[in-house]
Amino acid sequence: MSRYWSAVVHGLTPYVPGEQPKLANLVKLNTNENPYGPSPKVLDAVRAEAADTLRLYPDPNSDRLRAGIAAYHGVTAEQVFVGNGSDEVLAHAFMALLKHDQAILFPDISYSFYPVYCGLYEIAYRQIPLTESFEIKVDDYLVPNGGVIFPNPNAPTGRLLALDQIERLLAGNPDSVVVIDEAYIDFGGDSVVGLVARYPQLLVTRTLSKSHALAGLRVGYAIGQPHLIEALNRVKDSFNSYPLDRFAQAGALASMEDRGYFESICVKVVATRTRLVAEMEQLGFEVLPSAANFIFARHPAHEGVTLAASLREHSIIVRHFKNPARIAPFLRITVGTNAQCDALLAALKAIVAC
Repeated sequence: MSRYWSAVVHGLTPYVPGEQPKLANLVKLNTNENPYGPSPKVLDAVRAEAADTLRLYPDPNSDRLRAGIAAYHGVTAEQVFVGNGSDEVLAHAFMALLKHDQAILFPDISYSFYPVYCGLYEIAYRQIPLTESFEIKVDDYLVPNGGVIFPNPNAPTGRLLALDQIERLLAGNPDSVVVIDEAYIDFGGDSVVGLVARYPQLLVTRTLSKSHALAGLRVGYAIGQPHLIEALNRVKDSFNSYPLDRFAQAGALASMEDRGYFESICVKVVATRTRLVAEMEQLGFEVLPSAANFIFARHPAHEGVTLAASLREHSIIVRHFKNPARIAPFLRITVGTNAQCDALLAALKAIVAC
């Protein structure tokens, strides 16, 4: 009975996550999960936490994990914030750092949670159109604003904005917080974490869901100068002082420390992506340049919605976006294992031949 809802809830248009089907024997290429399991050291660390100590609260500050993240990135623990997935980290950033009088800016084709956060926290925003080739144009963001946020590489396009262009954007926005969402950066780009020391308005958010194969643990983090991290902590401690349980903290730390394993699975994904792009182009697809663990592709003779439905008939699930209209012809396809991509290519070959 919606008459009991608050006015805010009535006005919300919630984020719609990718489908998580319960059917067996599916080739699931719709939610950008890593096709490879986490490091065995992660599993050992999680098992070790299944002990009598579960009766105790976890460390509210995640000190050991923050120290591990700091060591990995060459920053201090005071520059690290952790949360229940990067979605929670981003939510806190919207409230703590992006809620101002002026509208914030983000691309018109980007992570669809951004306008949801704006609706939830009543933040004014303006969506900046990508170029015709689906690229971010830095000059469009060098205008008065209440903050800037975008993923790099962007989602769902997979296109990367070069490091020098991000630095130009930062130099042109000294009075606004700039949030760079690096959910996919480990699959082909240079992180901007190295710029944090020089730019007090820069916040970098990251997740262990993709490149570390830990989507099931829900761990995300942010790196910025201590004054930005303090703002995030003030929001966190006004909302939930214990966002990461013992399993998540232990598993995430083990993953950060096993750098060799993490890098090896990223290399596998990138190699498969390169082959997948080449073979899809041979089938007549246009594939945007991708630095992520997914590709964004369309076929001149087949609508995106039709291709997605046809692939489902072959027990393959990919992601299709109806809005905005100019990306409706595209499919976002997660890079799976070689075997999964072989199944995808075989199905696409049969479909486009019809």
